[in-house]
This record gives sequence, structure tokens and C-alpha cells, in this order.
Amino acid sequence: MTKFIDTKTPWKTDKWFTSPWNFVPEVRKDMVFSKNIKFHDVSLRDGEQQAGLVFNKDQKITLAEKLAEVGIHRIEAGMPAVSKQDAEAITEIVKRNLGPEIFAFARCMKEDVKRSIDCGVKNVVLEIPSSDHLIKNAYGWTMEKAIDLSIEATKYAHENGLYVSFFTIDSSRADMNDYLNLIERVAKEGHMDELTVVDTLGALNPHAVPYLLKKVKERISDKPIGVHFHDDFGLGAANTIMAMAAGADIAHTSISGIGERAGNAPYEMVALSLLCMYGVDTGLKYEKMYPLSKFLRQISDFTVRPNEGIVGDRINQIESGIVAAWYKNAKDIAPLELAPYLYPLVGHPETEVVIGKMSGVPNVEIYLDKLGLTANDEQKLEIVNAVKEKSLSKGGLLTIEEFREIAEKVING
Repeated sequence: MTKFIDTKTPWKTDKWFTSPWNFVPEVRKDMVFSKNIKFHDVSLRDGEQQAGLVFNKDQKITLAEKLAEVGIHRIEAGMPAVSKQDAEAITEIVKRNLGPEIFAFARCMKEDVKRSIDCGVKNVVLEIPSSDHLIKNAYGWTMEKAIDLSIEATKYAHENGLYVSFFTIDSSRADMNDYLNLIERVAKEGHMDELTVVDTLGALNPHAVPYLLKKVKERISDKPIGVHFHDDFGLGAANTIMAMAAGADIAHTSISGIGERAGNAPYEMVALSLLCMYGVDTGLKYEKMYPLSKFLRQISDFTVRPNEGIVGDRINQIESGIVAAWYKNAKDIAPLELAPYLYPLVGHPETEVVIGKMSGVPNVEIYLDKLGLTANDEQKLEIVNAVKEKSLSKGGLLTIEEFREIAEKVING
């Protein structure tokens, strides 16, 4: 169950300090967050569609276990039709009874539904193209064929006891009337327990999200609504948050944004933003976010940029001399002057001062203290200049031993 932070200053706690403007009534007046937001992780299916990313059966099972430890509510364990090993992984994940709801992913085809049933799942995501141009140009179908297949497959899945999430590919680029007609007909003539609105190519802008959700809810008013947004323009997380604020119930996300092309909305960004900037606690174990991202990178060739929000390896490091001075003054009395949240909140180490080209006297003083060395003001400036030269020649940060060598040379004359 989603919890809403009820304090006088939800933007400022002992773990985070964001903008009070986020909570101005005029800003929040149209927000209608669901009381039961769920994260639906797609890492084991759409995530693995990232070119070159491969998980074997054991890795998929381990990732599912770690997602359960984070508290992810639903896991899309894979697509049985992809391979025998994928089907085996789904079957084993179901058997382990990890806690989250386990979904298989299938095309709107009876044979795919049968394969899902054979894996032991109780839930299935059934996909169909929903824009007329994609249906025509990529599938060679008519709209009526897409609707007929959807009706047949969703009814069959329901008749066989499966919870059906109807997943409409390329929703965001469909003609609105055609799209609403499709989902309404499938809801009436076939079956859906929930609808997933899909921005397959990341082509939706944040301001359009509430409008789209409103139109969908006018036709499908009695079903939970999920959103599956890609990150081609870097807006996957922002669009997902906008959808949650507009009343969507389910956020399709992946670990650190893995997925087809530019990837999916990263669950870390969506969940932590909801917590710290909207006062919406979805119940995840936030301190496991960075460790899970690190694990993903350890078992694959996937990388993230060092300063990637939440999961980047260097976001807790300070090199700038100006900010190192802030650190010296504030670290013990007001650490949230240094970052919008305390890094251990997401499983990172505490803030660390490093030393390199952008460093100044405050960095040098911190490192001298670490080493138990003493220098006068003139020597400190000389050390700063030597550090900058060394960093330029090296092309990176200095180690503490490299700093020691410079400092002792200057101090000892």
C-alpha cells in the first residue's frame, strides 16, 4: 500500500532536502496519486532486449530474487516463446514464491498463452500493436485483425484462469479514436484485468501524459492503468512520474533503465523522485538500489555513466575546492547542504572528498589531516598547484599515495 508522507515539511527530512516549491498547493492541485502504486519490473524481458545484453537462466533467477529483496511488487519474468531456457527460468522463478506477482509476457496468440500457462504463472502480459501505421507497416495486418487477435487471446487467457494485462504497443503514436476504440472493444468483447499504455519509442512528452491518461480513463474507467515508457529522449522517468501523478496505478520500469534501444524508465529514478519530491512512499527498500545496479553490471557488460543519478559510482564524490569547503563546514551539522539526499539512503557510501585538477586548499587540508601531515599556508598553495599539474598529466584523480608523495616533497623542502 502506498504511503503518503504526512509532515509539515515533506520536502525536508533527516534523509533528504528537496524544493519546498514541489509541495505548493497550486503545483499539486491536479495530482491524483493512486493509493496502491505498483512497480512492474521488465528487466528480465524488455531489459534483456537491449542489444548485446544476455542473462542466462541462473542470472535471471538471481535478479528476480534481488528484485524481490528491493520490494518490487511485480516481476515480468520473461517471454516463454523466446527460448527453452527462458521458459525454464520463468518456471523456476514462479516455484520460488519470492513474494512479488510473477508475469509472463506473450503475444496475442493462443500458443503463446499456452506456453505461459505451462510455466505456472497466474498473470500474463499480452501484447498487440495499437497504432494503424505500425500494424500496417511492421506487421502487414489490418486494424481489425489486431482487434480480433486481441479479443481471442485475452478471452482464452481469462478462461484459463490468468490475470490479463493488455499491453498496447505504440499507444502514444496511435490515432486517438482508433486507439480508444481498440481498447474499448477488447475490454467488452475480449478480456482485460488491466490496461498498459505503451510509449514504445519514447515519443511522448511529459505534458501530454495527463491528457492521454484522462482519455483512456474515460473509456476504461474500471480497470487499473499501467504505463510502459521508453527513454529515447531521456524522458522515461519523467513521463512515468507524470502518469503516476495523473492516477496511473502501475509503473513499468527496469533496473537502471536497461531495455530496447535507449531503455525503459529506471525504477530508481521514479521511486526516489516520488519519495523525495512528491512525498509518495511506494514501500521499496531504497537502500538496495545502488547495490542492485552494481550487481547487474557485474554479471553483464552493461555500464552506466559515473555520474548517473542515484546509481552512478561517483555521484558521492567531491573534487571541486569550493564544494570541498562546504563539506568541511557542513558535513557534521548539515550534510544535506551537499546533496539532495543522503547517499546511504540508496545504498551508496557516504560523501567522499577526492583530489584532482579542480581541487583547492580545502581538499588539500582534508588530505593532510588524513595523513597526519602539517603544512603552512604557502606550502598548501604549492601542494595545490602540484596536485593540479599531476592530475593534468595523469588525466584523472590522484590516489592518496600520489598525494602523499607531493605533500611530503613540498613540506620537507
